[in-house]
Amino acid sequence: MVKYFLCLICITLIISARSPGQGGLNYQSTMISNPSVTGSAGNGILRLSYLNLYPGNSYNLHSVSLSYDSYFPSLHGGAGFYISDEYLGGIINNLAGGISYSYFLQASEKLYVSAGLSASFYHRGYDFSNAVLPDQIDPLLGAVLQSGETLSVRGKTVFDLATGIMFMSGKFFGGFSVKHLAEPDPSGTDYTRGNLQRMLVVHGAGDFSISRERNIRILPLASIETGKGIFSAAAGASLESKYLSVNAIILTDNGGNLDLQTGFSISSGNFMVFYSYRFNVVSGENLLPFSLQHHTGIALGLNNVDKRKTVKTINFPKL
Repeated sequence: MVKYFLCLICITLIISARSPGQGGLNYQSTMISNPSVTGSAGNGILRLSYLNLYPGNSYNLHSVSLSYDSYFPSLHGGAGFYISDEYLGGIINNLAGGISYSYFLQASEKLYVSAGLSASFYHRGYDFSNAVLPDQIDPLLGAVLQSGETLSVRGKTVFDLATGIMFMSGKFFGGFSVKHLAEPDPSGTDYTRGNLQRMLVVHGAGDFSISRERNIRILPLASIETGKGIFSAAAGASLESKYLSVNAIILTDNGGNLDLQTGFSISSGNFMVFYSYRFNVVSGENLLPFSLQHHTGIALGLNNVDKRKTVKTINFPKL
């Protein structure tokens, strides 16, 4: 059993090394962080993305996600769904999915409010077929021996809730949300603290025109994410034209880490492709590698909603 615990400790370290508090706000997947933004872009948008964590270090940490949301007049708001899969080191696989709904309300002449709720599932599975235990290692030949112990950890599925509110007025919009309201434990074991901690996310952005003739605008943004023992903040801007946008964002956390993320997107009609790269500038405990993540994906507009029937639509930063 000692080897079993050692393996679980290694898994815990892998998850912790991903620095969940340093996520920042990504407006291509913000429906997962704040359900109140569901459908607020108006048109129905299908988003697919791929994330590679700590590239170049052979950690084998990957994540893929798919989401769709749109405004529906019959619902007086937006509805959507998402599904994501995290593949961590060949040992842990986190499969998650959920549905979101947001209700749109015009509170005054210039103030619009949306309130959202999401319900989701979270399944964590384990695969120890490629794990190497201490008694498998030969001092001369390496990991060639047959282990005397079999690791068997069953996967576990839990359910979760999130809620949020967003405000829109003039050139500004922002809101807050609470994730993991149920604080479920998908670890499947009593030997690790595997609960998904309740997190508060606060975000805001603006939309300012620089040149109406050339359709150039700048969208500043900022976000804060905090929970038990976790705090992170991000701020940046996206400079956008009709077909091309470039962006940059600075991120920091309570671990003393400072990161920089830059990226671009190319749009044509209802199709957009985006890419961003994040690297570490300052590592608080000299634990983080220079290259933190590659993030790429596409967004497809599947249906055009008559914006005259919507309460308020938003041009989100292409981050």
